[in-house]
This record gives sequence, structure tokens and C-alpha cells, in this order.
Amino acid sequence: MREWAMPRAVPAATATLRVLRFLASRTSPVPAGRIAEAVGLPRSTTYHLLNAMAAESFVVHFPEEHTWGMGVAAWEVGQGFTRQEPLARLARLPLARLVDEVHQPAHLAVLHGSDVLYIVQERAPGRPPVVTDVGVRLPAHLTASGRAIMAGLPRAQVRALYPSAASFVDRTGAGPRTPAALRRELRLTAQRGYAWEDSEVTPGFSSVAIALRVSSALAAVAVTWDAHLVDDVEPILRSLRLSVDTIEQRLR
Repeated sequence: MREWAMPRAVPAATATLRVLRFLASRTSPVPAGRIAEAVGLPRSTTYHLLNAMAAESFVVHFPEEHTWGMGVAAWEVGQGFTRQEPLARLARLPLARLVDEVHQPAHLAVLHGSDVLYIVQERAPGRPPVVTDVGVRLPAHLTASGRAIMAGLPRAQVRALYPSAASFVDRTGAGPRTPAALRRELRLTAQRGYAWEDSEVTPGFSSVAIALRVSSALAAVAVTWDAHLVDDVEPILRSLRLSVDTIEQRLR
């Protein structure tokens, strides 16, 4: 028996949503033929639809298994309210306290496709302005926040975001430019427990970031500074860890 059977005349948008609904109800990726049967589409149409959705990261293809699963963009849409409303409200006070302690700008960012989106920014008096203002998007692979978040993602999701060297953009000439280089950076990030970025977003500025370890948010807290003004990053890391712990407790 077909689930959500539909005539072929149903618009592509409806078909897309039904594919997402079906995949969301599964506990593991499924073959394209099973998807076609569930939503009542011809197999050829289903393959075209899945490829278009994969190009936008809403689904992920696992070629070795010949299956399809939910992509990071679908996760982002589903978690949007959780990230951008309660998360921003609950993080604002801990970030303000963090800035008071380290005397450097701090911000909270969420993963949005292959970018990070900044949803909270706390400025530090007397410090140079940074580009990470609220609403700004930056390439995730170049930012400490993006690397901190992606270090905790399944490898298949990272591969879906950065499938080839053509997926990488450049700002300052520094930073990973291939999937292999990004994987090495993410492994290092996971091993040390924080991400580091130096002059890859803005020349002369560095950042450290730690991801939030809660299932409801693909987010990270970061501190950014003029590299000429900071000699020892350890005090910043200590305060950053405490701030992240506080935000996580408030989210639980």
C-alpha cells in the first residue's frame, strides 16, 4: 500500500515536501525506489527530484549503500525556531559576561547550509569592530564557529556541504581549500575541543570557538580579537568554556 499516494499532476513543491516528510519518518536512509513508492512518483521523477534536493543539501545520497537520507539543510529548517529564538535569548547574558571577562568581542553563530549565521553579537568597548555582526553570513569552513560545529557532524553531512574543491570560497588566501584539508582541520578541532581561525576571515584577526553540545542547536560561541592585542589565549579559552557550559545548562 502506498503512503501519501498522489497524482502525477501534484506540483513539485508538494512532492518535495512529501519526500522530506517520508525521510523524516524513517530511522535510516532508504533506497530511491522505496521513496518513489511511498510518495507515489515514477522512479525517474523521483531521481530528478532527489538530485535537485541534494544540490541544496536537503537530502544526502549514500552511493555505497544506494540510499538517500535527510540532509543538513532539512535539519537547519527544522531547528530554526529553536536556534534563533530561545537560543539567542538564553545566550545573550552569558555572552555579555564573557565579554566583560576577556575584554574582546564574542558572538553566537548557527550553521546554515555551508555558511554560519551570526545571531548574537556582543561588542567590547575600545576594541576594533569585527565583521561578525547579527545577520552576517560567512563561509563555515573559514570560521572558528563553523569548524567547531562541523567537527561534531557526521562525515556524510560535511561531505554533502563540501563535496569538492569547487565548494570552497576564499577571503584572504588562507584556510582549507579541499575536502581533505577540511577533514584534517575538523579532526584537529575535535581532538583539542575547540576551533581556531587566524586571518582566514579578516587579516590580522583571530578567533576561537566551542560548539554547544545540545541536540537542539547546531551552534557555537566564539571570541575574536586583534592578533596584536593578545599574547596568551588560555585565559580566553577558560572563560569561553565556562560561557558555553552556562548556555548549555540554560538550554536543557
